[in-house]
Amino acid sequence: MRAFILALLAMLAGLVVAVSPAAADNAAYDALLGRYVSASADGINRVDYARWGANAADRAALNAYVSGLEAERPSAFARDRAFAYWVNLYNAVTLQVVLERYPVRSIRDIRSEGIGLDPRALMGPWRTKRVTVEGRRLSLDEIEHSILRPAYNDPRVHYAVNCASIGCPNLMARAWRAETLNADLDAGARAYVNHPRGVSVAANGAVRVASIYRWFREDFGTSDANVLAHLRRYASPELARRLDGATRIAGHSYDWALNGR
Repeated sequence: MRAFILALLAMLAGLVVAVSPAAADNAAYDALLGRYVSASADGINRVDYARWGANAADRAALNAYVSGLEAERPSAFARDRAFAYWVNLYNAVTLQVVLERYPVRSIRDIRSEGIGLDPRALMGPWRTKRVTVEGRRLSLDEIEHSILRPAYNDPRVHYAVNCASIGCPNLMARAWRAETLNADLDAGARAYVNHPRGVSVAANGAVRVASIYRWFREDFGTSDANVLAHLRRYASPELARRLDGATRIAGHSYDWALNGR
């Protein structure tokens, strides 16, 4: 009898393993991003949504990656690993959203679901509850604004999460990882700050910056001076020279066109 019970327990354990979701495979995600994300001549990383959407196996692979992330326990992770986890989840879900509705001209053409007549549903998919992590149903907005921004208090989060738009900082062509997190965040900041969609300085010295520096001003500082100090931290020598002496920001802009090829 004892042998029978042990055998039965072993069989049940095997069944549990068989139906449990697999952990997220960052290498598989790397392969997908490497296949469909590429730098264009204008310095913007673009996604080949048309080719990805036509490949059923690779769409399924992205879905499997997101399911694997949902099965993990980020609350048990060290700080850098958890940061990378949430960024990977946000970006992978954003890719899912666009692929499900492609072709679209802008991610803002995809409305949020499940929030009734709230007019904010008309301006993008960010309020739709898309994933469940540790029993909590989450939207993209909640991942960014209720988890990443308050928990990590690092303005560089805005260079990591990607909103599938030309105006957004680049989608990295590989998964985020704890081991390279700080270097990758700095690289993302430098790439954006030194690109015209991030910062531009007119011949008369007027400084125009991306709207993220206005939308999330509390993350970068409460004044133009603080935002400019942040920009100088990541500016190339040439841009730093052009920013020298600047005390105010003249305007903001953002391009919501899809970051597709």
